[in-house]
Amino acid sequence: MAEVRAEEAAGLKGHARAFLNYCRVEKGLSANSISAYGADLDRFIVSIGGHSELPGPESLRLYIDSLYRGQLSNRSVARHLATLRCFFRFLLQEGVIGWDPAQELRPPRQWQTIPKFLNLGEIEKLTQAPDTARPTGLRDRAMIELLYASGLRVSELCRVGVGDLDARMGYVRVTGKGNKQRLVPVGREAISAVERYLADGRGALLKGRASRYLFVTARGGCLTRQAFWKLLAGYGRKVQIFRGLTPHVLRHSFATHLLDGGADLRSVQVMLGHADISTTQIYTHVMRSRLRETVQKHHPRA
Repeated sequence: MAEVRAEEAAGLKGHARAFLNYCRVEKGLSANSISAYGADLDRFIVSIGGHSELPGPESLRLYIDSLYRGQLSNRSVARHLATLRCFFRFLLQEGVIGWDPAQELRPPRQWQTIPKFLNLGEIEKLTQAPDTARPTGLRDRAMIELLYASGLRVSELCRVGVGDLDARMGYVRVTGKGNKQRLVPVGREAISAVERYLADGRGALLKGRASRYLFVTARGGCLTRQAFWKLLAGYGRKVQIFRGLTPHVLRHSFATHLLDGGADLRSVQVMLGHADISTTQIYTHVMRSRLRETVQKHHPRA
């Protein structure tokens, strides 16, 4: 067991708060990442109850098994594991524990999961779904077009500022995870939709109020990711796309269609803002499909 002093065991929630502050201040993680870490740690702390010892590797494996029994996906379990690894590494660094019991844990294999994505016909129907006779419709159309054109995370999309989009040069400046900035090219269709929203929609929503954010609500505030999530799901139902439509599906569609058109994996990694190319490799189903087509087209005995 990774033993802790009695007063430290009693203050495990305090250690969790210290860890979250460390992630916020020193690692510069986003509010969404902090929230996810906090939820994972809350679940973990409840599971170990009032024990005077932190669990060792075997107990941690049992805890991970309980997550599987709770019908969590491989991706969600992997996130829980990442949280525990970071937490125990922090405790070790702070001298709370003498060794790290999470270092032997291995994440579940996730590469078999093929991400959901829309075909070009579905993308076209979805972009046409908002009523552009209304300011909110102009905004929603611009958001859908920009999301598909750039592959942004929904939180990144909602935080785009008016000055972050350079329509003349055709790129958007994005602040992603860990406050890292990147430039992402944006196509003409998306820029046109945003320009129309700026000309006829944004001012009508703000009614003279000021906002640094590009996409705003009728009350003048920043549109939240939860609100856009609901809006997108509603447009999906409107055009009869019922297969779990979320903003991340459009992000997956962006990456899939780029690779299908011949883009290299490294370029897609940069545009998506993935720190590790192994994350981008979930799209290798596209690469495998293209390789098969290449063999069938060019090999003399295909």
